[in-house]
Amino acid sequence: MTDFEQRIGYEFKDKGLLKEALTHSSFVGGKNHHSNERLEFLGDSVLSLVVSKYLFENLDKPEGQLTKLRASIVCEHSLFPFAEKIGLGNEIFLGKGEENTGGRHRRSILADAFEALIAAIYLDGGFSAAQKFILPFIPPIDVLKSGKLLIGDYKTILQEIIQQNPEEKVVYELADESGAAHNRTFTSNVLLNGQIIGTGVGASKKEAEQNAAKEAVKLMGYETN
Repeated sequence: MTDFEQRIGYEFKDKGLLKEALTHSSFVGGKNHHSNERLEFLGDSVLSLVVSKYLFENLDKPEGQLTKLRASIVCEHSLFPFAEKIGLGNEIFLGKGEENTGGRHRRSILADAFEALIAAIYLDGGFSAAQKFILPFIPPIDVLKSGKLLIGDYKTILQEIIQQNPEEKVVYELADESGAAHNRTFTSNVLLNGQIIGTGVGASKKEAEQNAAKEAVKLMGYETN
């Protein structure tokens, strides 16, 4: 059992899954076949299910409040410190460019790798193993009940605002992508019925969309942090 497996409290039967979860696309020249991008996709869903199940079983709150709480737990803002807690940045396989530009501490890379790790555990040990790994990261019930969690998922917040008018439609579009392959900058617009209501910039598409949604929420008169 490796030191990292000891830290996360799970020993892999298939070490290949662990290696894939820790392999950033920059390490394999941008080819996602052997990187953690596919695992990240699955891990996002597993994480959402575990958190949804936990909140449903432990909190007697309406659907809207449960959605906000879940969003605050599974967003990049929260996953980054989760990843740091287990020293995930030191374990990731990175390309030289990403390594030299601080990739081990990049919020988007660590959050994505954390989701990929969840998927790897799920595939290797099943739902119960993934759930056992995830639950310690969920804030205590008394904190959840207090409603003091930082809500960092502005896409969800914006969607809830817009849903008050069912005929309205929000979409995100990538407006620009620049920089070297290992240090990309993305610009995204959020559109309401075809009109731009917010623009955001970030080191990943997810971050750019979140910042665009945050700008839109702020322009609508709502407080943002």
